[in-house]
Amino acid sequence: MGKTIAEKILSRASGTDAHAGDLVVADLDFIMGQDGTSPLAIKAFRAMNGSRVADPARVAMVIDHSAPSPNEGVSALHALMREFAQEQGIHFFDVGEGVCHQLVPERGHAVPGDLVIGADSHTTTYGALNAFSTGVGSTDLAAAMLTGKLWFRVPETFRVTCRGKLPAGVYAKDLVLYLAGRLTADGATYMALEFAGEAVSDLSVEGRFTLSNMAVEMGAKAGLVACDDKTLAWIKEHSSREPRPANPDPDAVYARDEEFDVNELVPQVAKPHTVDNVVPVTEVAGTPVQQAVLGTCTNGRLEDLRLAASILRGRKVHPGVRLIVAPASRRVYLDALADGTLAALVEAGAAVVTPGCGPCVGTHNGVPSDGENVISTANRNFKGRMGNNKAFIYLASPATVAASALAGCIADPRPYVKEGR
Repeated sequence: MGKTIAEKILSRASGTDAHAGDLVVADLDFIMGQDGTSPLAIKAFRAMNGSRVADPARVAMVIDHSAPSPNEGVSALHALMREFAQEQGIHFFDVGEGVCHQLVPERGHAVPGDLVIGADSHTTTYGALNAFSTGVGSTDLAAAMLTGKLWFRVPETFRVTCRGKLPAGVYAKDLVLYLAGRLTADGATYMALEFAGEAVSDLSVEGRFTLSNMAVEMGAKAGLVACDDKTLAWIKEHSSREPRPANPDPDAVYARDEEFDVNELVPQVAKPHTVDNVVPVTEVAGTPVQQAVLGTCTNGRLEDLRLAASILRGRKVHPGVRLIVAPASRRVYLDALADGTLAALVEAGAAVVTPGCGPCVGTHNGVPSDGENVISTANRNFKGRMGNNKAFIYLASPATVAASALAGCIADPRPYVKEGR
């Protein structure tokens, strides 16, 4: 009987013939924590009588959620992380380096076939690189740092095949929002989502990151894409490690298997206050917005900033809109500076903040006022997500966010996008 991507990776990592439903103890290829979860993990590590992490080369901590620190309490937690990182000799990314889910793949710490955990739910992002990556709690992070291992129940796999080609003006974010709307927020709970089909193959690796990032928004344990030439080329550019592709067997067994034709897909928007409350942009066009956010671990990469800049270049953001841009990493920031992307955004009226999670998490930058509407490239829009439970968050692609910032209301980006892109 053939195996899915998840079954292959967990079999290799556990040294067993693992199938869906099995419990395994597996060796981890990389372990990550961020500033919202690492302090608790450090305390748990000490409570477990931990003195040294199992393998410092496979552990990283990132300050990205509250970067720079907004208050003295957070500053103390950041100091705790810095001291632990220096003591243990682990990888450490301080304020300004960027979002954890950009940094792990960008710095070559995740390659095809890897098993990766992170104390952040959107660790599913690295599935775009054909790695099984998933979020865990702080106590599991502590145990993993101490032992280099973790237990897993091998998930069933839900294959989602996207047939056809995305039309002009429709992007990876529109595709994953559409899928979230169709599958619902709990439609793939504790399953591995395998994204397949021509529409997925056509996406850049950056676009695939967007799909895998939001797999967790459908309840999934992981969001996986098969390894292909695009994946290997991306890995060669970013990592010196040897990939171990784990593509599904032709006779792999899937718990669910659905196909979607995306040839006629239009730009999508998730309305407040759930990620699966998704409609075509035309249904909400004209809704006033007071703030627009471009960035986050979902859409803060260079490809995303360039897309927004292509729409905003030579134009001005509506006077009633605040456009906040948060590059996903320092490298993205520098590349966007070098090619004129950031200049175009700033000249249009954008405010650029420190590479990191920025307004998304609601701890500091860009907290909206009561009753305000925000359109964002983020991945969540529940009440209070951006720091105010009386605000309303709409989720959309970078193109839709840029078009809406210009119009002062939710707007269809297709008139701004040339055929052929």
